[in-house]
Amino acid sequence: MTHRLTLVLTGFLAATSAFAQTAEPAENDATATVETVAENTPELIQSGLNTDLSEYLWKNRVLVVFADTERDPRFLQQLELIEAFPDALIERDVVVLTDTDPAAKSALRKQLRPRGFMLALVEKDGVVYLRKPAPWTVRELSASIDKHPLRQQEIRDRRQP
Repeated sequence: MTHRLTLVLTGFLAATSAFAQTAEPAENDATATVETVAENTPELIQSGLNTDLSEYLWKNRVLVVFADTERDPRFLQQLELIEAFPDALIERDVVVLTDTDPAAKSALRKQLRPRGFMLALVEKDGVVYLRKPAPWTVRELSASIDKHPLRQQEIRDRRQP
């Protein structure tokens, strides 16, 4: 399932990129707005092998999903759960980093020290405030994020005109 989704997304991105290069947007064209938003928004699910958490400090919350292999059923289930409802995570400024190669000894593995499957949620201030040995639904993740003081402040700030 994940590989098919990756192939579909890759094809979509390639087609979108080719279209964007050939199209000449008008001054008030909605396409130009979508392209600008896409450029400023990181991909939801990314490889975490060559990533440092400090890149996301005060910009994004980071959900790190570890497994000893990309075929781990819990890893696959977690990705399916995330892919089913990505908007809730995007709304909360979440970026998902994956690491399925223990031999690579990535900076994420050195910092978070997973054993087998693990997911860790890192707040925008860099504090790891959730570690779980089993997959969580987007609803559970969103509820956990929404309880955090930084998220509460974001919600209050968005309400004020």
